[in-house]
Amino acid sequence: MFVYSVNRRQLKFLGVILCLLAMGIILAFLTKDSISAAKTGELSLKASTAEERIAFLSQYGWSVEEEPLEVKEIIIPAEFDDVYEKYNAIQKEQGFDLTAYCSKRVKKWTYKVTNYPNYEGSDCIRATLLVFDGKVIGGDVCSVELDGFMHGFVKN
Repeated sequence: MFVYSVNRRQLKFLGVILCLLAMGIILAFLTKDSISAAKTGELSLKASTAEERIAFLSQYGWSVEEEPLEVKEIIIPAEFDDVYEKYNAIQKEQGFDLTAYCSKRVKKWTYKVTNYPNYEGSDCIRATLLVFDGKVIGGDVCSVELDGFMHGFVKN
């Protein structure tokens, strides 16, 4: 049998070590968010509330109607087909990457864009946000016309 006794000094030392370890873990998560924000140009990725989602789109200059046209949950597929590969290429161009969210359930918010150049007053331009845990992880701006278009949040 093995017995080990701990005095107060050793207990304090152990407490300090545990606190430092906890601070290191917290710092690692904060650094990860900072790196993500740096890739997206120091933009706020918050999307927990309607105000935050609309503010996110306004960072790119888009005005949208306050009420979303559609809100639904989708599952990012475990393996991407050609369509998802092309869509993820758009995401990577704007600093996002959906591969980190394979098999995850995310919310898809779709808004009507009211200030797209040459489409003002039109009903066919949409902004889509993909949100996971209250943060934007991707999205696009597109036209729902028959010969429409799709691009990232920044107009090409």
